Amino acid sequence: MNVCVYCSSSDHIDPAFVLLAAEVGTELARRGHVLVSGGGSVSCMGALARAARAGGAHTVGVIPEALLAMEVGDTDSDELIVTATMRERKAIMDDRADGFLTLPGGLGTLEELLEIWVAAVLGLHAKPVVILDHDGVYAHLRMLVEDLVGRGFVRPPARDILIWATSVPEAFDILEAGAGAGRGAARVPTQGEVAEGE
Repeated sequence: MNVCVYCSSSDHIDPAFVLLAAEVGTELARRGHVLVSGGGSVSCMGALARAARAGGAHTVGVIPEALLAMEVGDTDSDELIVTATMRERKAIMDDRADGFLTLPGGLGTLEELLEIWVAAVLGLHAKPVVILDHDGVYAHLRMLVEDLVGRGFVRPPARDILIWATSVPEAFDILEAGAGAGRGAARVPTQGEVAEGE
């Protein structure tokens, strides 16, 4: 399967997160998957792609022209796709992916996660969406979503589309099961879910 991984390109983070990204790349390759990523060669993004290639995986990087120099494009990618805009970048990543895995990251990572999650809620895709949160980076996000459910802003089925994992093997097990069984399969959302998604 083609796994789209959202992760950080920041060089101001704890090196443990870079090591986590490399572990994800190694496991992805070991399981015979293809990596789809943001096309950067630094920090987590670079470690992820290098580890995937070291294990024999095919890598697809998608990066906007404006970020090519800033994120130092991953010119070693098997495919490096340079786009005109961020929206085009995300559309290509979404289209090429069979499932989505989010690692710890910043605003860009959050934005990608929320967009693909909302698309699943709206029935626009049938692909699994997983967060790998091994040490609680996203704990406040999880609490926020639960609070939104409790206050009626988000319905439980929308919350439940997002699956949480605490280890790399668990994350890939969930992705593989979701892609194989059609977890989160595209469906016609309720009127309430459409309102929440918008």
